[in-house]
Amino acid sequence: MPVPIPRQREIPAAEGGQAHAAPRHDPGVPAHHTTTDGSGVSGASGAGAGAGAGLSGSGAGRLGSGAGRLGSGAGAGSGAGRSGSGTSTGLSGTRTGHFGATTGTRPLGPGTGSSPALSLLVIEDDPSGALSVPALLDPAGKPIRIRTARNLTEAERLLTDDVHCILLDLALTVPATPAAPGPAALAAPEADADVDELAALKHVLRLAPRHAVLALTANDDSELGAEAVRVGAQDYLLRDELDERLLSRAIRYAVERKRADVAQRQLTESRLRAQENARLERGLLPTPLLDGSPLRFAARYRPGRSRALLGGDFYDTVRTPDGSVHVMIGDVCGHGPDEAALGVELRIAWRALTFAGLCGDELLSTLQKVLEHERADDEIFATLCTVDIAPDGRRAGLCLAGHPSPLIAREGRLAELLPYEDGGPALGLLPRARWPRRQVELGGKWSLMLYTDGLIEGRIGQGKERLGQEGMVEMVRRQIASGLQGDELLEAAVNEVRDLNGGDLTDDVAVLLLDRTPGGRGQT
Repeated sequence: MPVPIPRQREIPAAEGGQAHAAPRHDPGVPAHHTTTDGSGVSGASGAGAGAGAGLSGSGAGRLGSGAGRLGSGAGAGSGAGRSGSGTSTGLSGTRTGHFGATTGTRPLGPGTGSSPALSLLVIEDDPSGALSVPALLDPAGKPIRIRTARNLTEAERLLTDDVHCILLDLALTVPATPAAPGPAALAAPEADADVDELAALKHVLRLAPRHAVLALTANDDSELGAEAVRVGAQDYLLRDELDERLLSRAIRYAVERKRADVAQRQLTESRLRAQENARLERGLLPTPLLDGSPLRFAARYRPGRSRALLGGDFYDTVRTPDGSVHVMIGDVCGHGPDEAALGVELRIAWRALTFAGLCGDELLSTLQKVLEHERADDEIFATLCTVDIAPDGRRAGLCLAGHPSPLIAREGRLAELLPYEDGGPALGLLPRARWPRRQVELGGKWSLMLYTDGLIEGRIGQGKERLGQEGMVEMVRRQIASGLQGDELLEAAVNEVRDLNGGDLTDDVAVLLLDRTPGGRGQT
């Protein structure tokens, strides 16, 4: 949020980088009076009189010309211009011109009394242009802080984060960079005829990419103003048409449009990042390698994190050259991105070790070393279930590391959990743990379902009772009896668990299904 600028002290013109120092008060004149000559000085509180080009009162709040300083007061002016009366506060410009605020000015845009005062940076160097910015108040009713710069170097010094808008005179000259000796220097006079009229604007846009910019152009050069908007300015103004209403609307429009542009750009960048992250996460999900296998494969994966594609659950399935099919499912404790990343590392390591010929206790011991080296905290662990199916599809080796046992549905029999006793602990809990590998008979025609605890730990209704393994087995039996199989079976199982829970599950859920039908074709 921009930081409010304290009220400025009176700054002599020479100290502010201007051409001449402001004159001192005449000791013979009372403190509440001010005199001014043609150079123009705005007075302190009280009544003032001046000679020269001057304008004062409730309308524009400008008095005098030339170098000046901060001040406030009620007064009347004489000379070229109008005269009036009223209370005004202002900042005398670096040349002819005086920027100020008067009572009764319409506030700028929505805001509250606690909002920081708006700031306007005017960049203009034409001493004969008599540039005059009408009086304005910010949304809180405070005078808009106005800073002036005669060149881009001075503008860079005055351009701070609390500046909301820049009013740039397109006639501002940009110092040319001296050409190096050679043919390019000889062609310089011809190049001068093709001067970029928007060089100052382009420089300011590079200098202040986060600020709203208003382009100020001559009264008969609206085409240049339109080109300035195309290049990057929020709007353009004609010098001779500056008034309170027009400038107030232009500043409001410029600031709000810049905010909208920034918000839109951030939204677009966020959307692109989300799409890229989605592609990355989707790419981290496994692609089963079952070419040549008669087994059919199906999977469902739902992360517990909102709007995420990847959670701490992980799985994979591959077929090795000897015809064996290896399937794995695991769960890293937690649901955040760190757990998801660790799950991907374990999955990739499992695939590499499996193709290297490792299985059972040797494979799990190596995976535990990977987890111990890659985890962010010593308390992080992972459960794992591995099944190695023989080439004939009738037998399998089963290893459990703190993971629930798979469910098998054989032809002519009710679905049941594969019997497994004395399973090893989860990976990462005991440094020298062992994981025995059990041989199980699958039969000729079967369906094997592997799952993570997210499928069985959902609640039933509003109570504290959880579905559990027994409830999951009964649910799957009922769905198989209704004729569901493959993808439809998994989809129905996950949806029913969610419905029983009364809404989305808070834990990650991964479910795999391998079907063996003799004479059937595999699905990869």
